[in-house]
Amino acid sequence: MDVKPLLYIEIPHPHTQEALDWLQNSWQPSIGEKTITQDGLRVKLGEDSELSIFLWSLQRTTYLKIYRWGKKLSSKENKVKKELQTAINKKFPNQYPQLPDIDLSNQSIFDSLKPYYPETVKYFQKMPQGEYDLNRVYWWEKKWRESVENNAYSANNYQVKPVLFKDNSKGKADYDLIYVGGALGAIHAALMAKLGYNVLVIERLKFGRMNREWNISRDEFQVLIDLGLFTKKEFEYCIAAEYEDGFSKFFDANNPEKLKASVLHTPTVLNIALDTNKLLEVCQKKLIKYGADIWDETEFEKATVGKDIVTVKATHLVTEDERETTGRLLIDAMGTTSPIAWQIAGKRTFDSVCPTVGAILEGFEPEVWDKTYGDVLFSHGDISRGRQLIWELFPAEGDELTIYLFHYHQVHPDNPGSLLEMYEDFFNILPEYRRCDMDKLVWKKPTFGYIPGRFTVGENDRQIATDRVMAIGDAASLQSPLVFTGFGSLVRNLGRLTSLLDKALKNDLLDGESLNRIKAYQSNIAVTWLFSKGMMVPTHKTLPPERVNAMLNTFFGLLADEPDTAEVFIKDRTDWFTFNRLALKAARKNPALLLWIWEMAGTRDIFRWMGSYVKFSFDAFKNLLFSRWFNPWLENQSKWLKESNPKLWFKLLTFGSRFVSQK
Repeated sequence: MDVKPLLYIEIPHPHTQEALDWLQNSWQPSIGEKTITQDGLRVKLGEDSELSIFLWSLQRTTYLKIYRWGKKLSSKENKVKKELQTAINKKFPNQYPQLPDIDLSNQSIFDSLKPYYPETVKYFQKMPQGEYDLNRVYWWEKKWRESVENNAYSANNYQVKPVLFKDNSKGKADYDLIYVGGALGAIHAALMAKLGYNVLVIERLKFGRMNREWNISRDEFQVLIDLGLFTKKEFEYCIAAEYEDGFSKFFDANNPEKLKASVLHTPTVLNIALDTNKLLEVCQKKLIKYGADIWDETEFEKATVGKDIVTVKATHLVTEDERETTGRLLIDAMGTTSPIAWQIAGKRTFDSVCPTVGAILEGFEPEVWDKTYGDVLFSHGDISRGRQLIWELFPAEGDELTIYLFHYHQVHPDNPGSLLEMYEDFFNILPEYRRCDMDKLVWKKPTFGYIPGRFTVGENDRQIATDRVMAIGDAASLQSPLVFTGFGSLVRNLGRLTSLLDKALKNDLLDGESLNRIKAYQSNIAVTWLFSKGMMVPTHKTLPPERVNAMLNTFFGLLADEPDTAEVFIKDRTDWFTFNRLALKAARKNPALLLWIWEMAGTRDIFRWMGSYVKFSFDAFKNLLFSRWFNPWLENQSKWLKESNPKLWFKLLTFGSRFVSQK
């Protein structure tokens, strides 16, 4: 008997039994004879032809397939398919998660969220500081939603709550540098304090507390050792684990045979798991050693930029006392929810984000996972409720593992992205990803956050600074979100960024134009954002469930055949020739790829990408033309040029610094 697949779609509903009951008891095709089966139904269209319709559950959603058994009856088949799809869209439309409005004055965060996220509450209650951390998750999602919905994406009524103001104040500053944000900010601040600057770090949490973990490779961390911020002994102290190999593999059961891919092995990508508490402990000791001050448990309120000082006002959360100080320069390291970043950047702050949740845990059985290995990127199913869910797993200290679940997401006011919804997914589907008894696992600490992405056409496409104020790390959001977050971007560019900032401070070049040149922009990263665009489902669009995995398998299949190229690409070191060679190979392997990306990205973003590609090509040409002689020439001209035209000198200095970073 001839068997032919006719339809594969997602019913975006987490309760599969409800969808099955509706299909079996409420939906009625206009033609054919309907017979109920265990997991669906059959529709007989003729003596020698019938349709088999069945449902199954995976990743807290429902999938449906239709197969034809027997003789082809195209007109009747298409009629049933169209009727069923129309009925499903009407009964189970896409519904984007909303944040519950809760009142914590009379009940705990656990009691407030239990009706909405029962599994999340259950497992946060098992964590040592679960109530505090769940409050943080709720706070962070609320702040993010407010930023997206009320500030950056209200195109017809754009309003942003200002936190930066201007006046004509003058005077001697209390500090050279004031950092707001003590995670990535602590690393940058420690290096600037080492250079002799008077530094203050303001941190909303208790200093050293992180809700995200960091992974890196040895050769990348070497930057911090070469700069003298860490010793080799201190680096070893911060290592929680080091694995032997990392895997990337995407679900391909519903991909055509030519788009199935082998496992990509990357043994030296993100293979060092850092203990963030220990790393920040070392940074804290360095800050104290070099004379810096730390105001932790202190929330930034606002800053006023004067003629030659910035006045910062904050509130100590423990005593509720107001604090005020002044600095020559304010550094924004508050991450994705930074009100400073939103105000400086304007309407187009972030184009994409990775809502990321996870936990540090132990208790996996040895047959479930060998902790000498890691999952760099892994999917175990297709699109789920408008998201392609992706896992990461890294060995941590002792018998612990760090597991993340995330998705690449278009920032949209109707669908900002939900951490709490992701956590409910995480706790429900972890046993699908790794066979485990959830109640036997020991839950140590949650890890969560919003990892931002900004699709840049050129280095001047987005402001990351204004007079006497500049952003770093996730607040600047100029890195690719493929694997590395603000930590990787900061470390990769730290030497260049701090050297330029040192020169800007020494020459009092703290205007917005000069500071905007001190950024972690790389044209080879900017051009790869189209790859990230192909990993997200646009809001209010429905794609074939297998689409994102097919795209990922197209490209990662090529990388699996070239391990050395894979490492270069994932570590954001791709050159012009490598990028073009891979793009052409991907197009030959999957000719539909460009059309898929066009459908997902839209015409406007395709043309924006073309602009970034032109810039990438031009930068490759400039690097070829200038890299050998420009910096030695500028060194010879620096003395007179710095005195006669300091802004031009600094502009040329930042221009030349990119050649060093791309060698």
